[in-house]
Amino acid sequence: MADFITSTHRKKWILSPQDLIKNCQAANQRAVEALQKYGATRVECQPDGTLAYPGAPIQGDSGQGSLPEPLTVAEELLVRRFYEQKIQQVSAAFSFPYKIQATAILYFKRFYQKWSVMEHDPKHIMLTCIYLSCKVEEFHVSAEELGKGIQQDPQVVLKNELTVLQASVSMYFELIVYTPYRSVDGFIYDLEELKLAAQFIVDSMMLTDAPLLFPPGQLALAALCTANREEPKVDFDRYLQNMPGRQRQRHSYAELMGVLDSIDLLVKDTNQPVEADVRRIDRKLKYCRNPGLQDEGKGKRERKVKQKQKRASHDIPMVNALDNSPLDLNEMHGVKRRQSEGDVML
Repeated sequence: MADFITSTHRKKWILSPQDLIKNCQAANQRAVEALQKYGATRVECQPDGTLAYPGAPIQGDSGQGSLPEPLTVAEELLVRRFYEQKIQQVSAAFSFPYKIQATAILYFKRFYQKWSVMEHDPKHIMLTCIYLSCKVEEFHVSAEELGKGIQQDPQVVLKNELTVLQASVSMYFELIVYTPYRSVDGFIYDLEELKLAAQFIVDSMMLTDAPLLFPPGQLALAALCTANREEPKVDFDRYLQNMPGRQRQRHSYAELMGVLDSIDLLVKDTNQPVEADVRRIDRKLKYCRNPGLQDEGKGKRERKVKQKQKRASHDIPMVNALDNSPLDLNEMHGVKRRQSEGDVML
């Protein structure tokens, strides 16, 4: 793997807080304008890079009074946080290593720096990001296996693969990412006592904007610093004071402490989504993407009944993933390993 200093992650994907706000507002505004113009926000990218709104009514067919209410920027952020949590839960259900879930979360974050959740279904994009992270990290899981394990159509995963990868609109095919988990392992040689607590704190960091604002090494140090502050085990101040000279960094001790304090404050100030709130927003979101979604939902339910009838003869337990609500993984039990060990049961 290339060095982080020369990587595209450092050059293009360590953003400023102003960039985060601007990107989210721009994507939201584009979706709102599409809703007003076409009556729907669900978008597809054509081979020439243009955008199309399949199934959207002709402009003027639906009056202004009948247009669904668009999501606000704050509501979009809440939905994104919710599905980032679901990436962690799905990864845990499949017993994926940390690098899989962390890479998938970063792909998901990057994707929605370019798009609104009103334009692309976050449940589907979430699954595609997990699938892509498995491919990039060379941890083989087929789309069929992933879809079967959580009762989702594998074609949904494959259909969105190019959308997530497409050069002009999402990740520019920059697939190598660096995560704080690896940096934590590097520091652990000096601070072994803090490993478990630090990894737990990094889990919380991954659900904030921190991975888009700070390098992974600084995130790892912040996690270790917070872990040591909560349950002191080492002289962490002395450790940090020796770091700038030992690693020939440009940051002074005071500057480094300022960065770590900023990360800690960001994590503490980030409100995690409540599922009841996300379900309310999700109902609103479905009408933003496609006013005719109810008809689609009916067709999906009919297909789902047929699939259940076919599976009944094989007696295979599956995940209860609702088509018309966010992916529900709260009742996970009896998780089995993937591939030859059987299907994942949540």
